[in-house]
Amino acid sequence: MIVAPQPEAAEAGALVLKRGGNAVDAAIAAAFVQGVVDPQMSGIGGFGSMQVFVPSRGEHRILEFYARAPLAARPDMWADKLTGQSQDGFAFLLKDGLSEIGYLAACTPGSLKGYAEALSRWGTMDWADAMAPAIAQARRGFMVRPHVHWYWSQDQSASEQVNTIDKLRFSATGRRIYFHADGSLKRPGDLVLNPDLARTLERIARSGGADIFYRGEIAEEIAADFAANGGLIAREDLARYELSVADPIWGEYRGHRISTSPPPASGMSMLQVLHMLQHFDLAALGHNSAEHIRLLAEAMKRMTIDKDRHMGDPAYVDVPVEHLISVEYCSSLADSIRAGERARVSRLERASQRETTHISVVDRHGNAVALTHTLGSPSGAITEGLGFMYNGTMSRFDPRPGRAASIAPGKRRASSAAPTIVFRGEAPFVVMGAPGGSYIAPAMAQGIMNVIDFGMTMAEAVAAPRVMAVSNAIGVSNRVPHYVTNALEAMGYTVARSWQSYAFAALHGIRIDDGVCSGGADPQRDGMALAVD
Repeated sequence: MIVAPQPEAAEAGALVLKRGGNAVDAAIAAAFVQGVVDPQMSGIGGFGSMQVFVPSRGEHRILEFYARAPLAARPDMWADKLTGQSQDGFAFLLKDGLSEIGYLAACTPGSLKGYAEALSRWGTMDWADAMAPAIAQARRGFMVRPHVHWYWSQDQSASEQVNTIDKLRFSATGRRIYFHADGSLKRPGDLVLNPDLARTLERIARSGGADIFYRGEIAEEIAADFAANGGLIAREDLARYELSVADPIWGEYRGHRISTSPPPASGMSMLQVLHMLQHFDLAALGHNSAEHIRLLAEAMKRMTIDKDRHMGDPAYVDVPVEHLISVEYCSSLADSIRAGERARVSRLERASQRETTHISVVDRHGNAVALTHTLGSPSGAITEGLGFMYNGTMSRFDPRPGRAASIAPGKRRASSAAPTIVFRGEAPFVVMGAPGGSYIAPAMAQGIMNVIDFGMTMAEAVAAPRVMAVSNAIGVSNRVPHYVTNALEAMGYTVARSWQSYAFAALHGIRIDDGVCSGGADPQRDGMALAVD
């Protein structure tokens, strides 16, 4: 089975599985397609991570291909430019959107090297074969789906963030492919054709790997474009880019072992929420009762405080993972929740969007992959003739020096991704991940609890109304009843009701019972789960 937020990507991966490819082959083929059909969520200008479980080879690793700050970046380069922070802590806002739009917004991409590494280590397909579905898709174009158009057209001016539509207009390529001749934005059902991207993918496929992008002729074109437009990424950044392979970190929830991504990803934060809430009988409270939501909110706020204080690239800062997810520490946090103590998150708040996508795959051999990749946010910058948009991840660094998330040359920005596998005994039980920025870790915890505590199917677990408390307000899906939120407000909580029925990240997962897969694609996005016989 494969689950993804884009039907085209899920179909590409399913066809790979039908041909006998393994879970890694399917995930990489689908990932390339996602960069074509959801080009502000992911692509070869982005970054990500994937959890890979290959039991026949005794392999269980986290492949980390995160974006890195340019080598010319400095901790104090924007220290006097800070104007605010997004409500969920996902982005730092600078004067004139300096770190959000254009060439200064981009970090060195890692996705292409990550895809190549995954395929060479664990895949069975030829490089060009894995890229073929994406090339064909780029040639025929993609139809604008509802979620794509919703993301493109959001007005963020009230939060002083740069609107995505302005990023789409930033480059000549963007103006050419995302807009009609009269300057109007393409709408759901319209076709987006990007022949430049098709040609770039063909060049990469013919080259046999990622070197053309990092050391070859495409690297030269990227570096020349950045130099001409005042960007910081140079040939040295691309040539020296390194990914990493790590062991997963482990947690436990009601007898299930949980493997997830270590820092700079946010699996640690998800485990904190689970480790706090396993001290409460959630099932007895009823799903999304006022008391259930209160417990979720207080756990999320405590997690958020620790994340804001400690999360960063472990190569640059000490992240006390063992302490933060330990039984003793999480028990003490649970005790404070039980005692009625209320946590408070301190931050300069604005609204925020989240730009990421995910793939979950299980194959007939028992291999499992959870892959989350992203542009962080789109920068709008596209090198003429290459067709892909660069990430805008510099906005995710704290411009204030001396903090865990501060800028440093070559540093990886902390990622909100948490690709996760829940084990029942020695076998995968749930394979899941999500796009959604800072909402990912709390949403993932809720999805896991929906399955384990409330006995939901995977489709039910990813679609159930979620709540969110990564600030001092409790955000709720519009499907949470008013009589529940009235009770929360009577307790003294501030409740922020989302207009969305399916709000706060977008879970995509697979549940495995007695060797049989069942999947769930969050209705917030436009994707699906496809079973392969």
